[in-house]
Amino acid sequence: MPGTLRTLLFVLAMAAALVVAPTAALADPANPDGSPNSLQGQLDEASRAYNDAKGRLDAAKQRQTDLTAQAASTKAQLDDLMPEANAVAVAAYKGGRLSGVAMLLDSGTPDDLLARATGLQMQLDRDNRTLRRLADAQARYTEQLAAIEVEVQTQQTQLAAMAKRKSDLEKALGAAGSKPSGGIGPIGAGSATPAPRNPDGSWPKESCSVKDPTTSGCLTPRTLHALQEVRNAGFNHYMACFRSGGSGEHPLGRACDLAANAAGFQNVAATGADKAYGDKLAGWLLANADRLAVLYVIWYRQIWMPATGWRTYHGDGTPAGDHVNHVHMSIQ
Repeated sequence: MPGTLRTLLFVLAMAAALVVAPTAALADPANPDGSPNSLQGQLDEASRAYNDAKGRLDAAKQRQTDLTAQAASTKAQLDDLMPEANAVAVAAYKGGRLSGVAMLLDSGTPDDLLARATGLQMQLDRDNRTLRRLADAQARYTEQLAAIEVEVQTQQTQLAAMAKRKSDLEKALGAAGSKPSGGIGPIGAGSATPAPRNPDGSWPKESCSVKDPTTSGCLTPRTLHALQEVRNAGFNHYMACFRSGGSGEHPLGRACDLAANAAGFQNVAATGADKAYGDKLAGWLLANADRLAVLYVIWYRQIWMPATGWRTYHGDGTPAGDHVNHVHMSIQ
């Protein structure tokens, strides 16, 4: 087995090497601490940037949809107001207000003068309200069209960012010997409760600050949320998340290992019902990746990232290292 391929992965630390007892993930020899210059650091940075760009893109698309609906409503108001405003403009052009003054001067009695003055004032008020409503609607419509253009530009920027990060990931993975592969597709529609995002659609930065219910360690709030959603979806086999020591996501409280067998991590490759369980779980995670901020999934010698899809993955040749006895879930 090529050494570069081994470096791929645990370098990703994607490795959740738990067999009967936890074992340390294999670090990048050049950067054992998982620094930004390591392969793992490069992949993590590019994956996070891709996910954030995609979130911003989706948010910009939704804002564009909302603004387009608002602009259509405003345009309808403008269309309704235009005939009335045109009538006011025509009357003013023909000297309508001067004619009104002449009508007042032609009043026969004080009561008649008062009645005519009141009627004229009401007409002037109606005309002014019509013109103000027209001006307000026109200003609002102009602002909405400008806002739509901003969202379109935001989308173009985020699409470019996603394309670059995808290219970065593919180059790094290719250099480590990983190739595209055909893995499990998304299973079902996204059903998990979405994790909170920033207003622009990106993911907030979080620390390992809440208790891990599977160990004595900690998790980020978003990872705990993902774990709870996995359980709510009916996946209740043995799970372990936080692990101290080594590089990768486990010591940061951002990863969980989800056993294929109900009793725990077996020292054999999953087959039969256990393999089907792992396939279903991996497919569910893919379907809910956007909702849960999935950074990557590893299962059965393959790794999946939102930017690249499934790629080949090899660990140390053990059931745990090759991830054939458990599904690994990393959360941004």
